[in-house]
Amino acid sequence: MIERVLPPEVATAWTTGDPDVPLFPEEAALVAGAVPSRRREFATGRHCARLALARLGVPATAITTGDRGQPVWPNGIVGSITHCAGYRAAAAARRDRLRAVGIDAEPHRPLPAEVTDMVLLPEEQADLARLAAADPAVHWPAIAFSAKESLYKAWFTLTERWLGFHDARLRFDRSFDRGGSFTAEIGIAAHTIEGTRVPPFAGNWHTDGSVIVTAVTAE
Repeated sequence: MIERVLPPEVATAWTTGDPDVPLFPEEAALVAGAVPSRRREFATGRHCARLALARLGVPATAITTGDRGQPVWPNGIVGSITHCAGYRAAAAARRDRLRAVGIDAEPHRPLPAEVTDMVLLPEEQADLARLAAADPAVHWPAIAFSAKESLYKAWFTLTERWLGFHDARLRFDRSFDRGGSFTAEIGIAAHTIEGTRVPPFAGNWHTDGSVIVTAVTAE
């Protein structure tokens, strides 16, 4: 399902279960003290990442984590990993094709009111209320939450800086079956880690009725 929200130059892999897959020793060390469910989802996420890398012609390698918990990809690769109940996915692209990729998966269910206020700006809530009036079957605040998670992952790849939920203004549409696109306006000044201007971010969302997937890319 994740492939529906990404451009063709992005390689993807996903699963709805947790197969018995091995980890590299340096990966296993990262979750050695975690509960079994966390170890399983971590292993499946890395398995999906290696499948995506293989589709780019990249040999299997350990994918460790950086100081903010982000996956550390092979040189020349950008990517993202996500997991929620019943869904795990990874996406990867060559850095000379895309500068950043962020993906997220969430259950398609109502977002608690207190979380909605924490995540969404008042003007975003007003926009989503109008969309909900026309399309009430979609849990729009949950879509927006997932979109901001994807945005943060792409943003951090480029800047290695924090981005709060209220630091970005999203605008959504429903332009295809069970999904659509969104744009992001960043409300804080920042440059990429190379010192260049942060490029525009574009995203897509999709739901099958039980799971939401979102993705953000930057060229």
